[in-house]
Amino acid sequence: MNIQNSYQPEEHAALYVVPTPIGNLEDMTFRAIRILKECALIAAEDTRNTKKLLHYFEISTPLISYHEHNHRDREKQLLDKIRAGESIAVVSDAGMPAISDPGVELVQAAIREEIDVIVLPGANAALVALVGSGLTAQPFTFYGFLPRKKKEKKETLGKLKYFNSTLIFYESPYRMKDTLEAMEAVFGDRQAAIGREISKKFEEFVRGSIPELFSWSKKNDMRGEFVIVIEGQGEATMEDYQQESTWWEALSVKEHVEAIMKNDNLSSKEAIKQVAVDRKMPKREVYQSYHVE
Repeated sequence: MNIQNSYQPEEHAALYVVPTPIGNLEDMTFRAIRILKECALIAAEDTRNTKKLLHYFEISTPLISYHEHNHRDREKQLLDKIRAGESIAVVSDAGMPAISDPGVELVQAAIREEIDVIVLPGANAALVALVGSGLTAQPFTFYGFLPRKKKEKKETLGKLKYFNSTLIFYESPYRMKDTLEAMEAVFGDRQAAIGREISKKFEEFVRGSIPELFSWSKKNDMRGEFVIVIEGQGEATMEDYQQESTWWEALSVKEHVEAIMKNDNLSSKEAIKQVAVDRKMPKREVYQSYHVE
């Protein structure tokens, strides 16, 4: 068990997790500016981006890079500084570190070492989009970025289909259309909303059904950073889930393979592998059934 009393004397060293603006620089809090000025070092996802922020707020604290490719090497170095009595701040390029950004491993390492972790409140695109969507704000499930590959994406959405909570996703402009198409196939005609370029000059909310949002995406250039908010399933029952999971029971093995090839746009080899998993059959038997029938 770990108990932390965050408010200690000023000389008490700690790891500070500091959110930065996701667009409008006025999203920066007075407290965040003060902490960044007082810390001995700032660990930044991209020092080039953070330098611009520090210059704007006249912060001269030294920077060090901390990102997904070097976090293991940096952790000991940063925690040693805190143990020596120097506070460290960690920031990402925009928003809250550790939320689809680097930072979680450093937080976990600090907690293991019984170093205080003090998280400042601040800008976060997911919560802004949730409230702005007009959908039920609680409970909600934040997923973040979906898998890039089509098959894994649909499988993940299928697991989320029966969640009663409102669902929140991040997505890049390059995958928006494919993701909305997959969401329409899995979720159907649910209400949803898209938050684009939140807190930036071209902020935009698009609200409607998933088919409407998919249609909108096909007619417009997808530029900027996106948050997708989807309404929950409601009171789905286990019986609903079981029926969905065994939709193929009335089909022959060959029909099952052909249905997956068509619905998921997979090769016969990939579909045979999936049918073997669904039916708990050896893949060889599915292969023989498919090619013999």
